[in-house]
Amino acid sequence: MNYRPKIAIVIVTFNRSGYLQDLLLSAAAMETDPHAIVVVDNASTDDTQDVLASAATSFPAGMLINHQLKTNTGGSGGFSEGTRVALEQGADWVWLMDDDVEILPDALEQFAPWMDRFKVIHGRRYDFDGTPFYWQAKFNEFLGVPLPYSGKQFNREGYAVTNSGTFEGMLIKADIVREIGLPDPRFFISWDDAAYAWLAAQHTKVVYVDAFVLKRKREQKQVNLGIRHLNDGSALFRFHVIRNRAYVGKYFREYGKLNRFGFGLGTALTFAKEIFRLIVVQHTLKGFGDLVRGFRANRALWRDKTWRPMDPADVPAQLTNDR
Repeated sequence: MNYRPKIAIVIVTFNRSGYLQDLLLSAAAMETDPHAIVVVDNASTDDTQDVLASAATSFPAGMLINHQLKTNTGGSGGFSEGTRVALEQGADWVWLMDDDVEILPDALEQFAPWMDRFKVIHGRRYDFDGTPFYWQAKFNEFLGVPLPYSGKQFNREGYAVTNSGTFEGMLIKADIVREIGLPDPRFFISWDDAAYAWLAAQHTKVVYVDAFVLKRKREQKQVNLGIRHLNDGSALFRFHVIRNRAYVGKYFREYGKLNRFGFGLGTALTFAKEIFRLIVVQHTLKGFGDLVRGFRANRALWRDKTWRPMDPADVPAQLTNDR
């Protein structure tokens, strides 16, 4: 019998039980069962636990793992903890996703042809209105920011090589997690997924494949700029998108890829983009103070001499697979 890889789905949720319920319904309708579904509840105060208790009856015993945290650790902390739990469960692959998507029934079948070739894979997503979601980011290493790559989206074989990523659907092989460590919980939100994929790209190819696997469910204010889309952002996002530039820079420095002038220019461009987002998408300048606070925190993090990257030694050891 051919060995089938053990794929664990990791979902991070916080106070969005309605979206979570829909996502779990879609997981129950998958054509191929995953090895495990790890739901990290980031200390929700709504009826998330009731939704999880009800959903558990839709899955084989032990498949749905309810991992409740005592405090809200943000998306970064949730994905870090969820990945750890998934590997403890013996997963060969970890599929990371937010709670506001739904899984297409044949998603694992769509991934299967690519899993023998690549170790970090992103599938395509539909947007909330059913149109293909725009995503084709790649880090410009001089600026230290992901930019839309030009030209045709996919090559003749149906994939594009990138060095950026998103936790809204990143599928990563356990071997790579053991090389680079768990996702870094210190980001809280913003830049965590892009930086994690960039880190993985220093060890293996990171790809975006022409196969639809998810649909986004949450509608956002959005402006179509042609070469990219801009969504609205929260106060927490504005603060962290500037603060966390320091974490990205520190990872770049670890790999000898940091150009301080170029990276500083990239931070200035990020600051300007967030002001543009406020004006064009949200029609306000209320929120400028969040960016200023983020910049001050950014400078403090750059001065932190105790910072170290995530330690691969903290990743659970590999279990023996039954073949």
